[in-house]
Amino acid sequence: MTAPHLDILGIGNAIVDVISRAEPALLAARGLTPGEMRLIDTAEAGSLYDAMGPGIESSGGSAANTCAVAAAIGARVGYLGKVADDALGTVFAHDLRVGGIHFPTAPAPNPASGGLPTARCLILVTPDGQRTMSTYLGACTTFGPADIDEAGVRGAAVTYMEGYLFDPPAAQEAFRTAAAIARDAGREVAISLSDAFCVGRHRAAFRDFVAKHADILFANEDEVLSLYEVDSFEAALEAVRRDGIKVAALTRGGAGSVVVADGQAHPVAAAPATVVDTTGAGDAYAAGFLAAHVRGLPPAERGRWGGIAAAEVIGHLGARPQADLKALLGLG
Repeated sequence: MTAPHLDILGIGNAIVDVISRAEPALLAARGLTPGEMRLIDTAEAGSLYDAMGPGIESSGGSAANTCAVAAAIGARVGYLGKVADDALGTVFAHDLRVGGIHFPTAPAPNPASGGLPTARCLILVTPDGQRTMSTYLGACTTFGPADIDEAGVRGAAVTYMEGYLFDPPAAQEAFRTAAAIARDAGREVAISLSDAFCVGRHRAAFRDFVAKHADILFANEDEVLSLYEVDSFEAALEAVRRDGIKVAALTRGGAGSVVVADGQAHPVAAAPATVVDTTGAGDAYAAGFLAAHVRGLPPAERGRWGGIAAAEVIGHLGARPQADLKALLGLG
């Protein structure tokens, strides 16, 4: 087997994030459940955007955030995700490439030619740091098996997929295509469950993918409880072991994380943090974890790297790092 030319290849929804502070009253007035991620149509995207306060716009999407954080740590990273041939799509592609991320996916047609516009996620952050996301998928829904870069998957040590992409049916098939290519090449497959509501929508498909295709599972406590339909974290740990998952990184907010490797649980304390905005915490954790994983570091150290990356991201608005992560990790 040849040495990989990428450490991580992310696959996910290519989305431009719009992040705005909001009071709980706005969520109540709009009928939003705090902490949820829901899908919206074009009309609601326009209406909610008009109701939001001043915001920060940045290229985002869960797997893209993970790729950006991993690249900042020094990993060799690629990304597959669908944008449109429009202004936001151009900005998204530029942001990835200047961050040193290989981005070969061809854009969807311009909306003026009948294509769907680049996706956007409207994120309301309440004073407690909780984020509530309303996502218009747009061009993301056109991502399918034909968009899988076989050479990229074969050349990546880990192919990392975000659970949010399970919503479009063609994307589920793309996941299975990528997983088959990775396995054939002797590479690893990682998946993040992304959101408990998303797990609830596609539980059977997630269970099948995790059991049959995943080497590494990322989930927070709510997500893994939803996946296995259990009431306690301890029961979820047993389910992870029963499924025979090689590695699982399960985050628990301020309680830190638990890394399960070859059936053994390794608790990891949370890194000190001041919570400003939890947007991208799980994405950053996955980035730190995977950056340590591809270096062959022990399970608990992978969790520590993930915790440090997550702590940096939740200390400010936005899901991309602002501090020098290499310095925070002691990498010089």
